[in-house]
Amino acid sequence: MSQSDTNNKFDITIVGGGMVGISLALLLAKQQRWKVLVIESQTIKDLDNSDYSSSFDARSTALSWSSRCIFQKMGIWSKIEQHAQAISTIHVSDRGHFGLTRLEANEAGVDALGYVVENSWLGSVLIQQAIDSDISLKSDTAIKSINPKSASMALEIENDGNKQLINSRLLVVADGANSACAKMLGIHQHKKAYKHSAIIANISLEQPHQKIAYERFTDQGPMAMLPLTDYKNAHRCALVWTQPSQQADTLMASDDEDFLNQLQLRFGHRLGQFTAVGERVVYPLALSTSEEQVRRRLVVVGNAAHSLHPVAGQGFNLSLRDIECLAQCLGDQPEHADIGELEPLLSYQTKRTQDQSNTLLFTDNLTKLFGLSSSMVALGRNSGLLMMDLVPTMRNQFAHFGMGTGQSGADHG
Repeated sequence: MSQSDTNNKFDITIVGGGMVGISLALLLAKQQRWKVLVIESQTIKDLDNSDYSSSFDARSTALSWSSRCIFQKMGIWSKIEQHAQAISTIHVSDRGHFGLTRLEANEAGVDALGYVVENSWLGSVLIQQAIDSDISLKSDTAIKSINPKSASMALEIENDGNKQLINSRLLVVADGANSACAKMLGIHQHKKAYKHSAIIANISLEQPHQKIAYERFTDQGPMAMLPLTDYKNAHRCALVWTQPSQQADTLMASDDEDFLNQLQLRFGHRLGQFTAVGERVVYPLALSTSEEQVRRRLVVVGNAAHSLHPVAGQGFNLSLRDIECLAQCLGDQPEHADIGELEPLLSYQTKRTQDQSNTLLFTDNLTKLFGLSSSMVALGRNSGLLMMDLVPTMRNQFAHFGMGTGQSGADHG
């Protein structure tokens, strides 16, 4: 990898060196056709992950089966898997009601329904692979301006007080939910606040999780307990607990003992006693979608394109399916074609519309359905859970959606 490339002309420039941006760069580099530059505002270090060690409070990402397949195509899944916790079962229930269902990997015909991987490990594997690939990287670099031209996107960038002009045939915006680049380009975001917040924390368990992920719906909002690899022989799960924002603030202010008591009350004892809670972080929840995802010489991806409620854990997995499709659409172009032209970008947008719409609608409706507490709604959603438990076809469809293999054009099974 070149850290200081004096040549300011690139085929594809990706703004945002997070997991989505680096993953796209690796998919593009695999085709060995283009000069690819990644620009990141934060520091990206050359990491040696050979002696990786976890921390109790490490944040995690739930990867779907389709995401595993995409990482396999990149040639890095075997590395990621070294510190990945497989999910063999997803247990879905509604607190205080009779409906529940279990989604099983063996029924879906796969090794696992998904995997939980610590962000620090996943990030280090991606960065190390980028370092070993023919990708240019500029970290600690700010975008000062973006000017569309007929033959390129012109970016003025600044690093340590030094300004430079970059010209790129295609610009990919992957700089997160509050995208500065999208604002520079006049791309508006549609935002829908849920008036709920998600509390994220790692929990120590009395009993082993047995590779089971729990999705539990309560009258206050959904909670997920995702299995993690053990830490110093202690059993762990990653908690995502959605509450109305005021209640979430109260829980955040409580001491560890009170917090664990409240969590135990809402979740129950399927994992035995909760013995400890790590650092708690709270995030206000909103559904955010970009008004435009493509223009001539421009694509918007990742949380800059769509930021989801975490109830079904679909955000990063959806973005991976997006960028895999983008890399394929660009790769389908003739050798000397101008990849910044609108036609291949519109083709990408068309191919991704159904999956994106289905995932956004599914996540939003699930949030509404399980965020309501009336007796008739509770009866309806629990009847639905019972139907999923009694009718294997329905249960398998739900499982394949969560795995990212249930959408048109997204089958990696």
